[in-house]
Amino acid sequence: MSTILVEAALAADQSHIEHLLDLAFGLARYAKTSYRLREGNTAIDGLSLVTREPGFGLTGAISFWPLKIGEAGSDALLLGPLAVHPERQNIGIGRALMRTGLDKAKALGQRLVILVGDEPYYARVGFKRVPHDQIEMPGPVDPDRLLYLELTEGALTLAKGLVLPPHRFEELSAAFAIPHGGEGHQQQGQSAQG
Repeated sequence: MSTILVEAALAADQSHIEHLLDLAFGLARYAKTSYRLREGNTAIDGLSLVTREPGFGLTGAISFWPLKIGEAGSDALLLGPLAVHPERQNIGIGRALMRTGLDKAKALGQRLVILVGDEPYYARVGFKRVPHDQIEMPGPVDPDRLLYLELTEGALTLAKGLVLPPHRFEELSAAFAIPHGGEGHQQQGQSAQG
């Protein structure tokens, strides 16, 4: 078998990627918790990758999405979706996409990657089960399918709590932030009276 060439996805690939995702996962994919983390979010530039074969077209696709975890807002990436055309599975396309994507993510300074998937498959590139109750997804997920890979040793220890896309994390942080000028405003009033 020839070497699998992984390359950056192009804007023109988007409809082909969507078709590939439909083939691999069906329309039920939109109901999954991982999709909630992609809504309103943008995949990391340079980390949407594809494979193609002459005469066949697009054979595989992967993307990585930015996340914030817990009150501290620890940075992480969500791997997925990872899709391989049903007629081209079991020849190494998925592993090639993951390895290339993970190497690029590490080169960009990313520290932690999480995903929801089958542990035996993703363990081939180093993913492990997240310890129960450490990370909470924004919807139902089988805890045995919540996996992680540290790109920097110790990165998981910093990630505790609810997983959100960055825009939702910012919205919730702003909604629960203590207004800054409350005390200062009161002190000004006391000074004016005194």
